[in-house]
Amino acid sequence: MVPSRLGGSTTPEDASHPTAARNSRSPFTGTPLASSATLTSPNEPQERKNSDPKNYHDIETLKEANAAVKFDAPDAPPDGGLKAWSTVLGASLVAFSTFGFANAFGAFADFYSASYLSDFSPTLISMIGALQIFVLYLLAGVSGAMFDAIGPRYLIPFSGVVVVVSLFLLSVTQPQQIYQQFLCQSVLFSIGAAFGFFPALALMSHWFKFKMRYAVGCIISGSSIGGIIYPIMLTRLVPRIGFGWTMRVIAFMSLFCYAVGTLTIYPRRPTKPLPRFTKLLDFNGFKDPCYLFLALGCWFGVFSIWNPFFYVGLSAELANPGSPLNQYYLSILCASSVVGRVSPGLLASRVGRFNLLWMSTFLSAVLIFALWYTSFSEASLVTFVVLYGIVAGPFFTLIPPCVASLSPIDRVGARLGSLYAFMATACLAGTPVGGVFITTSTVTNYKHLILFSGLMAFVGAAFLFAARMVHDRRVFVID
Repeated sequence: MVPSRLGGSTTPEDASHPTAARNSRSPFTGTPLASSATLTSPNEPQERKNSDPKNYHDIETLKEANAAVKFDAPDAPPDGGLKAWSTVLGASLVAFSTFGFANAFGAFADFYSASYLSDFSPTLISMIGALQIFVLYLLAGVSGAMFDAIGPRYLIPFSGVVVVVSLFLLSVTQPQQIYQQFLCQSVLFSIGAAFGFFPALALMSHWFKFKMRYAVGCIISGSSIGGIIYPIMLTRLVPRIGFGWTMRVIAFMSLFCYAVGTLTIYPRRPTKPLPRFTKLLDFNGFKDPCYLFLALGCWFGVFSIWNPFFYVGLSAELANPGSPLNQYYLSILCASSVVGRVSPGLLASRVGRFNLLWMSTFLSAVLIFALWYTSFSEASLVTFVVLYGIVAGPFFTLIPPCVASLSPIDRVGARLGSLYAFMATACLAGTPVGGVFITTSTVTNYKHLILFSGLMAFVGAAFLFAARMVHDRRVFVID
């Protein structure tokens, strides 16, 4: 008890207050690649400090502090409004044009293997998509710092210019010249996409607090919808107008999406100086056993989780040549992943973010063995892609809040960037290593690829479960 000049006493705030407990379990304590300043409500800690009567010696000081809190209130996220939801619309269109295009690489791999780059092995062709994801993840931390320093007003148009130019350049690439795909699709496109997708996602914490899970869900859904539409466009348009004009149509679509995004995305907070390069990443987190196990689990998980996206269509074409379903497996997979990527916002508060992450990875491995490995029939493959999209989706959504729960608030952004950079190496190696198994396209070789993918997913689930137990050793607890 602390004596007060007002004639009473005050009691220090109880750290175990139910409201604080609920806040600590929120599934979205932050968004990917935001700096530490963007990962929480900007005024919440200061408001609690200023409104605590024990910090003041008279009524006049307390009145002045309360007035200051009211004056600063407009800086808090409005959690809705026309500009906020307009920003969600623009950010979703950016996600559709960037990560949505990356999600569709499985359709490009099928087309390249069949005709456009048929002189090259599936392993080398898969490197195009692997390098694409590698560059995206590698630039994640840098894009967050650039977003804080420049803001979306200039960064989003810059991203749009690079993405659209890369797609137009991809439209003039020549058959059997694979280095051109690497330059345009893997490197140039990914540089532009990284500086559009991650800042658009991080911007949600500026506009939303309690409704942020729904805003982030809309953006993640935008990227999944891209994974549905682009494969269908590729299979439908290429036979009619050719690869070059198909890519130009996609480029014009991206131009339209970025134009709308530039007009509808509103900045809300002032920019700040660009940090030193040494501050962009923070590898000290690996000294924490829980963070280390989480990073290893994510590494093994991402090593395998992309293989169905890249290879399920090829395995279907091998087992069921000429089937009209072959060109739609990737679209079905991306459609079902919408459910998996949005549902963590609703389930993590009830199940726990760490629990949901390791269970999602474990169930992904189970499905790979139970459905994809055992049969290549159309019924089995359709069932697999529907269920796999649902259970694998949370893996992409839950990594940022898990990292945020383990990190000091001023280092969250840097540790997220470090984890994504670490995962980028698995993205670069995972699908090409899987492609080594199918140098000769036979059912037996595809089963070896599937066996490898399932085992890596099981290892990832084991490390993620270890991270969960290190974080809280109680078995039946929401964590």
